[in-house]
Amino acid sequence: MTKITFINDTGTTKTVEATNGLTVMECAIQNNISGIDADCGGSMACATCHVYVEEKWLDKILKAEDAEIDMIDMAYEPKKNSRLSCQITVSDELDGLTVTTPKKQS
Repeated sequence: MTKITFINDTGTTKTVEATNGLTVMECAIQNNISGIDADCGGSMACATCHVYVEEKWLDKILKAEDAEIDMIDMAYEPKKNSRLSCQITVSDELDGLTVTTPKKQS
């Protein structure tokens, strides 16, 4: 199983095992990660699964498409490493991925 570490805005970390093929958002929901609201259920109609991807992982995940970039613009405090966790698919290559949740979701 692939391990993903979630860090909340206060620095508390939780590492979970994720099933390949699921999204990081689905993994967060299954593991009760606070800070991932996922109001739209992963249909990319909100930005409530917004995360900051640790810089060293940015080249290992697929680039954001235009629709995701537009949605990130509506997220709370977007940064260059902002992604919607519903658009990141878990795979063996992402073992060790670290993401941080923002102070709040939009």
